Amino acid sequence: MKIEENITAFTYKTPIPIRFADMDMFGHANNAVYLTYFEQARSAYWKDIIEWDWKATGIILVKSEVEYLKPILLEDKITACVKTTRVGNTSFDIAYLLYAEEEDQFILKTIGKTTQVAIDYQTGKPIAIPQAEKAKMIAYDNPEI
Repeated sequence: MKIEENITAFTYKTPIPIRFADMDMFGHANNAVYLTYFEQARSAYWKDIIEWDWKATGIILVKSEVEYLKPILLEDKITACVKTTRVGNTSFDIAYLLYAEEEDQFILKTIGKTTQVAIDYQTGKPIAIPQAEKAKMIAYDNPEI
């Protein structure tokens, strides 16, 4: 089993509200909103755990991967799991799980991964991940370095 499919490998979890506007004509979440769910989860993780200082260092998303396993429905109570899986000098990867709980079972709906780069918005150039944030990612998630 890949880490991206193992709920117990993730420490950080946050609820994702499902909106009626997320649904497509087939009654499930449109594929485009999954990246928004990842963004919501990632932003909460950065705020709650990493305490990223947005005024000092920006972040840009450079790559996204989504694997749709089962459709998300309007009535689903979705939880997102977030984990930093790799930390480099200027970039880092985050893995995601989206799952629903049904009758004491976890139903894995989606797995994903994004790559982010720390950036200086003044110059538009990548910069080193700040040491404080990097240390928190490493301490919390024990990613590949």
